[in-house]
Amino acid sequence: DDVFGRTNDAAMASKTLKTVVFIGSAKNIVPPWGGDSRLGDRIVGHVKSLLATRQVAVGGDTIKHDVTYYDPIEVFGEGGALAGDGELRAPHFFLGQAPPAMDAMRDVLKAADCFLIVTPEYNHSIPPALASMMGHFGGSNFSLKPSAICTYSPGPWGGARAAMALRPFLSELGCIPVSKLAHFPGVTDMFEADGTPKDNEHRMLKQLPAMLGELEWMAVAMKTQREKGPPPA
Repeated sequence: DDVFGRTNDAAMASKTLKTVVFIGSAKNIVPPWGGDSRLGDRIVGHVKSLLATRQVAVGGDTIKHDVTYYDPIEVFGEGGALAGDGELRAPHFFLGQAPPAMDAMRDVLKAADCFLIVTPEYNHSIPPALASMMGHFGGSNFSLKPSAICTYSPGPWGGARAAMALRPFLSELGCIPVSKLAHFPGVTDMFEADGTPKDNEHRMLKQLPAMLGELEWMAVAMKTQREKGPPPA
């Protein structure tokens, strides 16, 4: 069945989307009240497991994902593509000659077909590490491609306010977010430390595949049009 439930018995070609996942949190310290040093590692583990095995039919083709993950702890850490510049002092498009690792990250973004953001909310908004990671690169690397937003929280709201703040942010970069969202509240109640769901039948788990279905459909459609040429001036 395809992402909208339609069945196609004809032989389908296989297409691989170049998918970039941005991890929003750079937190690496256990809070005073205990718990995970970074709650999002559970969600990222779940996302990795799902994307690694996901194959769906879109427009008569079988769609898979070739995924690159950008973690701000690594990206801004020693040897990272944006090492030491979490403050966004030197965006890529300001540099006449950027460091090779920064150029390599730009090349991955430019070649991407779609983007997935996995993030909590910080002060009811976008985590600064996420805004900095993406903001280092010009909108031309993101434009005419779709994005999707997956948020989480230890409490009952699932990081929804970050999703609302991300919609205009992603739109202005040019990677238009799909309508569906995925929110995961009470993360430790839903997922093991490695991201394995504690209850595979939990109703909230249906959000992510449904959102990915929209992302994949949009990614295939926009990729097809990009290959035909740019939009009219």
